[in-house]
Amino acid sequence: MKPLITIFFGFNAGYHQVLKWLLTLLLGFMIIPVLLQIVSRHVSFVPRYIWTEEAARFCFVWMIMIGSMIAVRESAHFEVNLFQHVKSPIIHLILRMCVLGWMAALALVFIIYGESFARLGHAQTSEMIGINMLSIYIAFPLAGVTWMLFLLEQILREMGTFRSAKQKENA
Repeated sequence: MKPLITIFFGFNAGYHQVLKWLLTLLLGFMIIPVLLQIVSRHVSFVPRYIWTEEAARFCFVWMIMIGSMIAVRESAHFEVNLFQHVKSPIIHLILRMCVLGWMAALALVFIIYGESFARLGHAQTSEMIGINMLSIYIAFPLAGVTWMLFLLEQILREMGTFRSAKQKENA
């Protein structure tokens, strides 16, 4: 039987791949309303659809949130590496845990306040497309939960790297 940590890392890797595919699909889908907006402005026989702006905006919101989820997993967002040349493994671990802790605090803000934001969206409907706004607002608490998953993975990896460095140092 695989250790629980291996299953967790595997889940995160699969989830990361799904997010990348969703981001690609959203980008492809967003091209349609944007293209319709552009063509309708320059070609008189194409009708000017009102729903296209709202659809493009909703796609854009989801693209931003999914992109931030992917960036957290890849350590490409929300992070500035100020202490690149720290030699001590313990100092490196402490600094990394501080950065990851602040990121986790932001994730908690998104989870807590995003949940009430999503409740607000549940009571609203978009004007042009007519969809329930929960389908848009849920992106914020979902991003917070996803960030926490990916941050937990990074914390576990950092601790493993620290243990390996200590073992090499003691050997």
